[in-house]
Amino acid sequence: MSLINLELISFKIAFALCALSTVGYLLSLLIKKIKLAKISTWVFAGAFGFLTVNLLIAVINSTGLINLGSRNFFSLCAWSVSGAYLALQFKTKTRSLGAFISPFILLFMIAAAGQDAGKSLLPENLQSWLITVHLFLTIVGEALFVLASCAGAMFIIQNRLLKHKKLSRMSRLLPSLNDLDRINHICLLWGFPVLTLGIFAGAVFAGFNWKTSWLTDPKIIWTFAGWIIYGFLLHQRLAISWRGYRMAVFSCAAFLLLLLSYGSVRFCFSTLHNFI
Repeated sequence: MSLINLELISFKIAFALCALSTVGYLLSLLIKKIKLAKISTWVFAGAFGFLTVNLLIAVINSTGLINLGSRNFFSLCAWSVSGAYLALQFKTKTRSLGAFISPFILLFMIAAAGQDAGKSLLPENLQSWLITVHLFLTIVGEALFVLASCAGAMFIIQNRLLKHKKLSRMSRLLPSLNDLDRINHICLLWGFPVLTLGIFAGAVFAGFNWKTSWLTDPKIIWTFAGWIIYGFLLHQRLAISWRGYRMAVFSCAAFLLLLLSYGSVRFCFSTLHNFI
């Protein structure tokens, strides 16, 4: 069996396991069974394992890294979010967080499935190791911010249930407020420096290859705006101890704002990042 076939098979298995775990996570909230969420976590870990194998084979086939294929790019997005989630999940045991984050990961997998593995994502003039580092670190940093926002959304839901004394199965299924606040803190603490390094790598490449025209690119402006927003949140958390409900609300608001801005840039403006 060729490596190309192995790459496709490992992707299909990862996709199937990701879809199965997403259904399991959502059902665990619907029927309020933590055991189903635990099983879904191990299924999701299997999906992450096969996706890792898929990306390693893609590198061997020279469709990853510098010459990043379209399918591999979205697979890398899914892999980054999955890895960050699993690391937090096994550390904090907040299994039901998967019901909020797994649908995002499944969307990345669906996007990857619709792409051609042999088609290069990057234009020829952008095929550089610096761009690969830029994309990878930016994806990981933003993945951590997605996790912070999901934890914030769960915090708001759990806080409302406790405030109105709705101590049902749902409130017992969701993580404690302290655990959710801790996840938000960890994600901001690690996400900001990782995104900073990603932006720096992209700026170095652009500075040498695009002179000054890249400074007014809409995508870069909004990415920098997002960096400032999350930097502000991290500063408020570390300097004046913003936490709890306030931090959860601001994390969700920041994520929604960036999601809307990225969508508007993608469909309404011409940008040097049209390949994404």
